[in-house]
Amino acid sequence: MNDVTGILARHVVNARFADIPQPVRHEATRALLNCLGCAIGSARHETVENALAAIRDFAGPPQAGVFGRSERFDILNAALINGISTHVLDYDDTHARAVHPSAPLWPALLAFAEWRKISGADLINAFVLGVDTECRIALSVFPEHYDRGWHITGTAGIFGAAAATGKLLGLNEQQMRWALGIAATQSSGLREMFGSMCKSLHPGRAAQGGMTAALMASKNFTSSDHAIEAERGWAHVTSTRFDPEVITGELGTRFELLSNMYKPYACGLVVHAAIDGCIQLRNENNLKPEDIARVDLTLCPIVMELTAIKEPKTGLEGKFSIFHAAATAIVFGDAGEPQFSDAAVRDKRVVALRRKVTVAPDAALKKIQARISVTLNDGRTLTKYVENALGTLARPMSDADLERKFRSLTDGVLAKKQADELIALCWSAEKLTNAADIARAAVPCKTN
Repeated sequence: MNDVTGILARHVVNARFADIPQPVRHEATRALLNCLGCAIGSARHETVENALAAIRDFAGPPQAGVFGRSERFDILNAALINGISTHVLDYDDTHARAVHPSAPLWPALLAFAEWRKISGADLINAFVLGVDTECRIALSVFPEHYDRGWHITGTAGIFGAAAATGKLLGLNEQQMRWALGIAATQSSGLREMFGSMCKSLHPGRAAQGGMTAALMASKNFTSSDHAIEAERGWAHVTSTRFDPEVITGELGTRFELLSNMYKPYACGLVVHAAIDGCIQLRNENNLKPEDIARVDLTLCPIVMELTAIKEPKTGLEGKFSIFHAAATAIVFGDAGEPQFSDAAVRDKRVVALRRKVTVAPDAALKKIQARISVTLNDGRTLTKYVENALGTLARPMSDADLERKFRSLTDGVLAKKQADELIALCWSAEKLTNAADIARAAVPCKTN
């Protein structure tokens, strides 16, 4: 049996900020900015309000803030709420093949930074290590683990949060093994929950559970030393196809963060190509929904596995409806958070158009590709092939794009001056003496 857990623990313990290439460091700041925008933008979302109502009376001392709000909680519950808010809009970053990297990590790391002073360089180092940990573990069992119904952002994200928090705590190699093991035994998240509030609970619990694992390990709370690779360990229990080399190969030289992508649309990546193509056809042909007889989409088969809700009743359900995604893109020419609100889902023009949408699977297409055919009432047919959706590695969002996205999400929550200051803090994160400056700037000023 390969000592996968030990090799990974040793790497995390010994890895240095100085060894991180500059492009990887910069990608960490992009992820930070995007994550905070998503969290602040959803600060008043019903899901966040309900979660706060449930835990408010039981939270511990006010150690860390809630992004976009005035409340302060103990670091574990702050990580939970901020993990939920980061992911609830389905607007957060996504690895090209596996997890949503930031939602289980930044909420834990920034809460930790408010509790115990750390430098920006240490913050970035911990994040990069956390991303490598969660993504490598996810990819070692992907896609079979995901196909069986596990939500891999929750199940693998907890490992990333444990490793990253453990790095900041200064765990030794044995303690880091235990932290990964304590994370393994808490790992959870079911795809059945997609379309409900529980989907965003998964990264929230991953952030909270990973931090808990590291804190317990720091006090010598033990676990199996081979929690990942053992016969009855995490990998073999949750998958029948485990490749340990994916975790241990090229550690320290291949950085999974360089495969990170950022969403221009507030829903799952698998529908972005269809949205992209529908918006292009709309804009190029001045399409009006009442002029359309039918919309035919040809997509990767996984799209219908994940987004088959034909008649969504809520904005959350709309994010898991390819029919709504295509219709709202044509009606509004956009697919930001307003287009996945309860109001947009009930909009009569959207409802009428999404009932004209049909979907055909094509195994030859990748999840970032789509063919769109729009038949008009006058008999004309308009077509579009999207080879790479906007926001993918082949068509990435620029730094300026991410800033615009951040401002659109935080408008009305943060004053413009405060938003400017937070953007600047994110871009210069590695130079900060006190990383808590970032978390504190993500809370609205009392005068705002």
